[in-house]
Amino acid sequence: MTRKGGVLTVCDRCSRGEALDISGPLAVELLLKAGYEVVLTGCVPDERRLIAETLSAWAGKCDLIITTGGTGLAERDVTPEATKDVVDRDVPGLAEVLRWTGYRRSPRAILSRGVAGLAGRTLIVNLPGSQGGVRDGLRVLLRVLGHALDVAAGRPLDH
Repeated sequence: MTRKGGVLTVCDRCSRGEALDISGPLAVELLLKAGYEVVLTGCVPDERRLIAETLSAWAGKCDLIITTGGTGLAERDVTPEATKDVVDRDVPGLAEVLRWTGYRRSPRAILSRGVAGLAGRTLIVNLPGSQGGVRDGLRVLLRVLGHALDVAAGRPLDH
């Protein structure tokens, strides 16, 4: 079974064409290598309403949405808040393990405010906007995403 994914980059500069998005394309590449069909990609500015609207529009069209960027401490880093506006149920263990494993490579990883949760049956996970954060985050997530998405979709499992 092919799972459908979406990758949303959240970055003011990239959305205005002032910088090249490198984290989003890396997330797409890694998901494709893992067997996902990436059906939606996009880039929006650090605007809570636009992020939430995009996530809402994509939920149901994807099994998984990965966001990159907007998870830090800057005033305009509002991806976690926008994600919380959309999700029905939190999946805090995913965000916790991303911070914990990231810390081993860079102590600053614990400053990420990224969240994870379900919007209906679509799992949304916030990753940092760096290549390292995306690479390390997906390395961890891909170990459990198949099971998580099966459970979220209500597929029968043999535990």
